[in-house]
Amino acid sequence: MRTPAACGIIFDLDGVIVDTAAGHFASFVRLGEEAGFAMSREQFTALFGRHNNDIFPILYRHPLSPEQLASLQQRKEEIFREIVRGQLQALPGVPQLIPALAARGFHLAIGSSTPRENIDLVLDELRLADCFQAIAGGDDVTRGKPDPQVFLIAAERLGIAPAHCVVVEDAVAGVQAALSGGMKALAVTTNHPREALAHAHRVVDSLAEVTPDDFLRLLAVE
Repeated sequence: MRTPAACGIIFDLDGVIVDTAAGHFASFVRLGEEAGFAMSREQFTALFGRHNNDIFPILYRHPLSPEQLASLQQRKEEIFREIVRGQLQALPGVPQLIPALAARGFHLAIGSSTPRENIDLVLDELRLADCFQAIAGGDDVTRGKPDPQVFLIAAERLGIAPAHCVVVEDAVAGVQAALSGGMKALAVTTNHPREALAHAHRVVDSLAEVTPDDFLRLLAVE
């Protein structure tokens, strides 16, 4: 199938390109020991993929000031990078699919609630940075998923209309954000069961199952 001139693929990062769930959970636990809150595995699973500014008030069970949120987020992500640096591995299919999409002329972006420093660390360590033309991260948004803001920013930076974009996600909130932003959604069952992601246009267990032509088929679905 021939790739049209304007096709955007927007990838979430955690759980799609790399599985950093264990590192994020460990960083929340360590920060909780420093800052006086606790996060259970069940809470983490339910909240994973949401913006830190949404997560911390839930953990503390009361509102936090912008200064408190900024301080907690900065420290949490510092801990995360300490934990995962040099340990990152791409999820199955990723090292093959992303360069293949770039070679076919798709316009690729990252749309993630993750801070830019984390995104840069992951893409540099996996040697995928050159494949992406735009990045929208947690530093760019004021509203976390399921709000579509991060994906709409990514599409705008690609210069491609949302209707011509496919979002690749692993989280329920991410799929909801893609759909509410008027985009197609391909979901990967990295961290959630297939039935929880059923609203996506397609659900796969691994990106090794996906080819560039599959994205063209998704974009053709009305």
